[in-house]
Amino acid sequence: MSGENCAPPADCALCPRLAAFLKAQRRAHPDWFNAPVPPFGPPDARLAIIGLAPGLRGANRTGRPFTGDYAGDLLYSSLIRHGFAQGTYEARPDDGLVLKDAVIINAVRCVPPQNKPTTAEIRTCNRFLACEFKARRPLRAILALGKIAHDATLMAHGLVRARWKFAHGARHVLPCGHVLHDSYHCSRYNTQTGRLTPQMFHAVLAAIRSELASPAAS
Repeated sequence: MSGENCAPPADCALCPRLAAFLKAQRRAHPDWFNAPVPPFGPPDARLAIIGLAPGLRGANRTGRPFTGDYAGDLLYSSLIRHGFAQGTYEARPDDGLVLKDAVIINAVRCVPPQNKPTTAEIRTCNRFLACEFKARRPLRAILALGKIAHDATLMAHGLVRARWKFAHGARHVLPCGHVLHDSYHCSRYNTQTGRLTPQMFHAVLAAIRSELASPAAS
């Protein structure tokens, strides 16, 4: 079973602020995607990568997570390097890039103003993330890009955040059997300030690749 039934409608109005912002973007940029951004990746993926929300000129414009903004450069090149993607990333949804055994899902499906969803919006959209986790039966590992994605993942599993602390490189075995891995978000700010280096990000993905290659993960 895939997460195909876990999508909000194209005209989702559960979050009034986000719905109004999307309406304004449709008027300003009628050729953009301007809708809740769906997951990208195969339905039988064992790794789910959780982002925060679509970027205004990234996924909200292109319709594919992390496509068209700075964060996608490090993310997709790293996924290719570690065997979770195949092809060439050219920052557009028709570049032919495909994910292998990995799916990218945003904690909040609609673009927020200033790239900052509110706590209420994260909570409201969490029903769709929880649905994805339940529907994707082969899922074994989860990579949370940043603390908000980490917290949203725990919320979707019905877990108390205080018991599962976010830290870059941390590994948490959740009660359902999913293994949650943490990384700083691959944003322009984090990479340019050195908070997250390519080497640090590669180390996390290498650990996940090794874990999925073990007989216990098959």
